[in-house]
Amino acid sequence: MGLFQSRIDETSSDFAKNRREMEVLVAELHALKERAVTASNKRRPNFEKRGQLTPRERLGHLLDPGMPWLELFGLANYLVDDPNPEHSIPGASVIAGIGFVNGICVMVFVFDSGINAGASTPRTGEKFRNCLDIALRFKLPFIQLVESAGANLMRYSVEGWAHGGGVFRRLANRSAAGLPTITVLHGPSTAGGAYYPGLSDYVVAVRNMGRASLGGAALVKAATGEDADPEELAGAKMHATVSGLVEYLASDDGEAIELARDIVARLDWNRRCDLKPLQSYDPPIYPADQLAGVVPVDYRIAYDVREVAARIADGSVLEDFKPGYGPSLVCLHGAVMGQSVGIVGNNGPIDTNGAAKAAQFIQLCDQADLPLVFLHNVTGYMVGTSYEQAGMIKHGAKMIQAVANVRVPKISFYIGATFGAGNYGMAGYAYQPDFLFAWPNSKSGVMGGEQAAITMEQVARGSAASKRIDVDENKLARQRAELIAHFDRQSHAFYTSGRLLDNGVIDPRDTRNVLGFCLQTCREAKARDVQPNSFGVGRM
Repeated sequence: MGLFQSRIDETSSDFAKNRREMEVLVAELHALKERAVTASNKRRPNFEKRGQLTPRERLGHLLDPGMPWLELFGLANYLVDDPNPEHSIPGASVIAGIGFVNGICVMVFVFDSGINAGASTPRTGEKFRNCLDIALRFKLPFIQLVESAGANLMRYSVEGWAHGGGVFRRLANRSAAGLPTITVLHGPSTAGGAYYPGLSDYVVAVRNMGRASLGGAALVKAATGEDADPEELAGAKMHATVSGLVEYLASDDGEAIELARDIVARLDWNRRCDLKPLQSYDPPIYPADQLAGVVPVDYRIAYDVREVAARIADGSVLEDFKPGYGPSLVCLHGAVMGQSVGIVGNNGPIDTNGAAKAAQFIQLCDQADLPLVFLHNVTGYMVGTSYEQAGMIKHGAKMIQAVANVRVPKISFYIGATFGAGNYGMAGYAYQPDFLFAWPNSKSGVMGGEQAAITMEQVARGSAASKRIDVDENKLARQRAELIAHFDRQSHAFYTSGRLLDNGVIDPRDTRNVLGFCLQTCREAKARDVQPNSFGVGRM
């Protein structure tokens, strides 16, 4: 393998323009995430009056200081229940991600009770289920810090209720798989939420604050006429001394979190994870900061995806696989933080030779047990008579077959366009990559808005010609504008991330660190031995 020779000129006007436009999008991303922080902090006086930590303070107390934290689904629910981009709050009233507790890599799920008392949004349940799936796949302990008003009955939907049971199933599956779930009850957890602690392996509750019941006092009164005392009905002390739901009773939030940290430490979780040391490595010789200027915000402007790979790979050392064959599809061997990987990227649409090359490369990485990294900037597979006759369908199918069935980790980044079946061949959302992150400039969908508008305009003109009628040019112009706006709005990274079609939107300059974290998480999961049982641990 050889050192990649970059052709990027940091002093050029193009680089400056790319950086300027990318930094605007990154600033917008940070501003969106800050909305949730600001909204939650408005309730800080209430937390302080009750002697509680805020949700983000709870997270800070739980995690090991100075250790990596990978937030997941940070834009969840953005533009979903509130379609106004000026004040829609992302996050789905939950803070979630992978971090370290007493040196153990864990999944953390924190209900943000500073926003609408932690009540569920239309995408909270989906975020919960996705995080549980990731924690199960990578054999991670799951820690949930619970204080939630539960489902918002004013926004009830039968679909939400039906899918909601999937959270309980996943919690049960985790216990049977030998993976511990630890719950800290900081406040109420009512109705379906009562099963969050009920299906956990360890429960810590805060005295006089933590509560769990299938029906709150108001519901009990309405259903039975009983005037139930809230503490006797659902209180932490009652559950610790009468029902047996709670194992550990804490005096306040701080003590509760320390108890949770102690539980994780006692698991001695890493003793059954035999990891061989990785090879030593050098950082890229081209700084990650340059990624803000390497990639144009407009995906229609060409660039070499190797320039991105060179700012991610160890030592900027890359080996090009079949560079002269199907050159618009780039396949590279390299390493990231000491772990060898195969990298697949795009320098344009995928043609027949590129698809065949990619299928072979993916299978070779599977054979060698090398994780695959996909850098998406693809408008689709090539179309036209010559490509159809050359077998575009069968060669594209070979690539899709390979990416669908490969057994090694797949980690995808949307760094530009990712349209049509090209997204599928590049291990897009539907192909269940182990991790999938988007850059703020990325666009995804069946096609670009302008392409969709041109397609429909041609259909309209053809239909008019066949009927021998005149085309209404004003109507076509309106249709064109509406289609472009409709497609482009849905293709935006912030919009799609709000619908959980990725694991989150990241600053391009964080790509190497995010990738290294994900690779290590995959590596630990493969090395970890767990102790499954038949039914999970029942609460006694």
